[in-house]
Amino acid sequence: MSTISSLGVGSNLDLSGLLDKLATAESLPLVALQKQQTSYNAKLSAYGTLQGALSNFQAAASKLADANLYQSFKPNSSAADVVSATASLGAVPASYAVEVTRLATAQSLAAGGVADPKAAIGLGTLTFSFGTIAGGTLDTVAGQYTGAAFNADLGRVPQDLVIDASNNSLEGLRDSINKASGLGVSASIINDGGSTPYRLVLTSSTTGAASSMAISVAGDASLNTLMGQDPAGVQALQQTRVAGNAALSLNGLAVSSASNVLRDAVQGVSLTLSKIGSSTINVQRDTTAVEAAANAFVASYNTLQGNATVLTRYDAKKQTGAPLMGDSTLRAVQTRLRATLNTPQAGDLQVMSRVGISFEKDGTLSLNTSKFNKAFADNPESVAELFAGHATGEGLGTQVASIIASFTSSDGMLGMATTGVKSTLKSLDVRYAATELNVQTKVERFRAQFTQLDVVMSRMNSTTAYLQQQFAAMSGGSK
Repeated sequence: MSTISSLGVGSNLDLSGLLDKLATAESLPLVALQKQQTSYNAKLSAYGTLQGALSNFQAAASKLADANLYQSFKPNSSAADVVSATASLGAVPASYAVEVTRLATAQSLAAGGVADPKAAIGLGTLTFSFGTIAGGTLDTVAGQYTGAAFNADLGRVPQDLVIDASNNSLEGLRDSINKASGLGVSASIINDGGSTPYRLVLTSSTTGAASSMAISVAGDASLNTLMGQDPAGVQALQQTRVAGNAALSLNGLAVSSASNVLRDAVQGVSLTLSKIGSSTINVQRDTTAVEAAANAFVASYNTLQGNATVLTRYDAKKQTGAPLMGDSTLRAVQTRLRATLNTPQAGDLQVMSRVGISFEKDGTLSLNTSKFNKAFADNPESVAELFAGHATGEGLGTQVASIIASFTSSDGMLGMATTGVKSTLKSLDVRYAATELNVQTKVERFRAQFTQLDVVMSRMNSTTAYLQQQFAAMSGGSK
């Protein structure tokens, strides 16, 4: 049987070109399906862009709907290097004169010096307790008390630290103290330049008079001689810094604090003391936070409108429309949002324009910052009611956030439209696969038929050539 190495060789016909044209003709339905897929993919992407813009607008609306936003206060300090302040819920507009006369300090103790920080210091158990040193006399040079009492803080459980072969040195003790969880002490080694220069320094992790240390030792005498510390008795360590409370006055009232951060001295205001001195703290409503929220609300709505314009635009030059041109879902979203924003609310202000937020001719929003800030300064409660609502109803911010949530939920108009597009794309994928298989089958059938034609034509051409040779031979012989 004859074989054909290349389609058309046997027949001398352009069967390969003809097959390509037939394949192109048969593939026209695939081209149409591809155009539909491209169109629906563009629409799905457009819905994604729309949903993203709606989510941003929803977040901005939710911010304005937060009643706590309007209760935000901002304290200013006339001497922030002396005392700084932050405000939280519960703050009220007020002014406070602050006079800091002492900062809260953490106690520091220094052990006697040793010649070698790696040498053994003894074995045993150290028990750290914390409390207040009362009465007695402090020798500021020796750093030790005479006739004092130690009142343990019953709210703090004493902590043990075992000294064994693994940490039986000044360095080992330092590292064990720093690694111990909940011990409440940090340790370091200082070289004082003397004949036995290496001294362990212990510092309480907590400031305040009630954080003075007492250290009891159960173990070797050498360890007790180095670390034993009873403020009411034998003291092996030198106190280099006294545990003390911060002292200040607020509007003439004396205040004491174990910490340099005072969270309860003024309701809703936290004070941080940095140095001795005077300052005036003025607590005012934080208009910047509310203004920023209003700006974000306007900006996110305008971004949504800008996206909607791009997604529905018609290009007259190319005579093509954007993916959502004429889309009923987008049109319904825009209509409902605008209707909500224009609906009068309960309360004194009722509409956004009274606080400086207005619609422009192109459908975008604008914010008159001066008008907004004046409205908030004059009547902050009414501005809060407009956006965050009141006892009898939701505010504008809450309504907008709720409506957007209904749009984007799985059974909302945008959610269902997105689901519909995805379903159509799956259907198109199935149709494309089936059509592609059908085209391939037809093309292969044509190829087989053309190959058969090529074989037949090749045989006929061979027979013709043979007969022509025979006739030629016969004609030559008759002469």
